[in-house]
Amino acid sequence: MIRNKLLLFSSLLALLVVFSCNYQEQEKNSSPVTRQLSESQYNEKYRPQIHFSPDSMWMNDPNGMVYYDGEYHLFYQYYPEDIVWGPMHWGHAISTDLVRWEHLPIALYPDEHGYIFSGSAVVDHNNTSGLGTEEQPPMVAIFTYHDAEAADKGSIDYQTQGIAYSLDRGRNWTKYDQNPVLPNPGLRDFRDPKVMWYPREEMWIMSLAAGDHIRFYSSPDLIHWDFEGEFGSNAGAHGGVWECPDLFPLMVGSVKKWVLLVSINPGGPFGGSATQYFIGQFNGKTFVNDNSDSAILWLDHGRDNYAGVTYSNIPEKDGRRIFIGWMSNWDYGQEVPTKRWRSAMTIPRTLELKNTEEGIRLFSRPVIELETLRKDTTRLNIGLIPENQNITIPLEIPCEIDLQFTTNGNHPEADSRFGLSLFNAMGEQMTIGFRPAEQEFYTDRRSSSKRVFNEGFESVQYARFNPEDGQIEMRLYIDVSSVELFAGDGEVVMTDLFFPVEEYDSLTFFSQDTEAILQKGILYSLQPIW
Repeated sequence: MIRNKLLLFSSLLALLVVFSCNYQEQEKNSSPVTRQLSESQYNEKYRPQIHFSPDSMWMNDPNGMVYYDGEYHLFYQYYPEDIVWGPMHWGHAISTDLVRWEHLPIALYPDEHGYIFSGSAVVDHNNTSGLGTEEQPPMVAIFTYHDAEAADKGSIDYQTQGIAYSLDRGRNWTKYDQNPVLPNPGLRDFRDPKVMWYPREEMWIMSLAAGDHIRFYSSPDLIHWDFEGEFGSNAGAHGGVWECPDLFPLMVGSVKKWVLLVSINPGGPFGGSATQYFIGQFNGKTFVNDNSDSAILWLDHGRDNYAGVTYSNIPEKDGRRIFIGWMSNWDYGQEVPTKRWRSAMTIPRTLELKNTEEGIRLFSRPVIELETLRKDTTRLNIGLIPENQNITIPLEIPCEIDLQFTTNGNHPEADSRFGLSLFNAMGEQMTIGFRPAEQEFYTDRRSSSKRVFNEGFESVQYARFNPEDGQIEMRLYIDVSSVELFAGDGEVVMTDLFFPVEEYDSLTFFSQDTEAILQKGILYSLQPIW
């Protein structure tokens, strides 16, 4: 749970001096934090109650997600001086359950090589780097240096890769004294290293975004890197720059496949940023796509899941591939109407491969640990929702809602739909539904707020889905300013923000030009994580 520190001004100054000195010994040209530490009770308007958010100031991409010694580490792109993007640091938080988080001091500061952009972290169990010992293996962070001054002067090789290490469970970090470990080969976009151990060759593999493709590098020690191959110049979506790759194996039945996540900005299916994925084979040098290069597979069909990656070093007895994304979109992320803090992460999700009629696809499901937040349970005995009528019940946020619908089986009208809307007394509403004729889920936030802070925010998103048995299942996590839909056991995921002037306090089930039956409905009120 977040530990808020109530400090007098004099105590704060003393703390900042000590904090700064501890880091200045190992960080050249790093800047001490100058803002006042928060006295927040995490009850500001729009503050998420079941999602991780920074104590204050700006946050974007999740970084360095690694499990070690009973703790899930979440680093993230952080600017401690403002609620808009600025010189990037690595913020830091830990959790023992992926649900409740404790903020830690900033882990990495900019230095003479540049800002600290996105990257990953691993536990070097065999001490291949020599930065620790076999008895005390180092935790190693691999990140992109972004030299803003060189970029402003017109250089194209302003991004390089560096490393830092920790010998105390991630609490303190020392940058490698011969950074950067991977110079720029002459590419304008050369960033976001995601590193994994590749046991077949007993080496480290780095996946790195390079403009319109992914480059793969190998290393025996996390310090010396060799180029191996590349993928993607002619595959997938190319409406913007490729970013934040993640390469990992997953089983589908008894067959091992490799999944490659690639975020793209702009170029998302509904505008702005989004994450696509590829399924195929990896041989230590390059990735071979199982699908047509023209096929585009989206991880999430909402507008607000970007730059997500997965945890490393999850114990084998657990075996899950756990994902967290930045819950925002570069189209409007710096304009959302929050005051002292900005941005949140998605809920953690488990990724799995499953066979479908269209081929092998990636499914996402909320991690089971979220069930520990369940407080009160309400069973919704609604049954038939008559055509063109509504049924309204009170709503308490945050909540989880599990629903199963069926329709009357008749040929649906062209614009028939059913689902639910979040409402308030001002008439603001956020709608999540299904269109039988088009066989698609949709989220509609065009009327979600009477406040317009960005012209492109008001939108409708769609996701194709063919229910084999006629059952439409929805699992929703609703927070103060977001909804995450997991449908068809996670085959369809839609993540969307909303910012009503007044908090939603009622839930309306509707059926337009059709008759829908709510066969099963369970509403769980959830405890805040703070």
